[in-house]
Amino acid sequence: MPTARESLLDAALSALGARSWATVRMVDVATSAGVSRQTLYNEFGTKEGLARALARREAEAFLAGVERALDTAGRQGADAGDCFAAATAWTLHSARRSPLVRAMLTGCRGDRVPAAAVVPVPVPRLPGRRPRRDDAPIAPAELLDAFRARAVTVLGRRFPKLDQAEADWACGTAVRVTVSYVLAPAASDEEACRRVARLVRGLLQRGW
Repeated sequence: MPTARESLLDAALSALGARSWATVRMVDVATSAGVSRQTLYNEFGTKEGLARALARREAEAFLAGVERALDTAGRQGADAGDCFAAATAWTLHSARRSPLVRAMLTGCRGDRVPAAAVVPVPVPRLPGRRPRRDDAPIAPAELLDAFRARAVTVLGRRFPKLDQAEADWACGTAVRVTVSYVLAPAASDEEACRRVARLVRGLLQRGW
């Protein structure tokens, strides 16, 4: 059974899918989640706090999907290039599905995405409320670095002969190329993935 926090985040995400963040009301989010408005404020402090927590959850789900895509391709016998291509495919799908993920990857924000979720604005300290990691907004550089780090970790586990420095360079470059396809799509996702796979292979000496 989901916690009150998860139910509130689910309700906020559902509301964001239907209308702009500016028109989303805290009372409606609480009602949809089946909790009191006071519970919502106790959990997140402000509407901006709710937005940041929602962005953090979406970012973690995205990164878990990156790991899953890389790992699954590796188990199926793919080389390092095709493993990263699987992560590219997941990224393109996620960015289309979620305006929040697209904004966090690129910094491009429409009215559906709350500014507090993705722009590094100061976070007010609320009396009596302990700061938590969810209070920090998401910056694109932070998410891209986490993407790179998780890719390096999974590829290093799958292909232990890979040079760590080369893997780090290849993954960092491939992450940024992948995001370029989020901003300016290729003719097809398949073509984008093939290009990323060739790039990763070209940057790595064979170690798989």
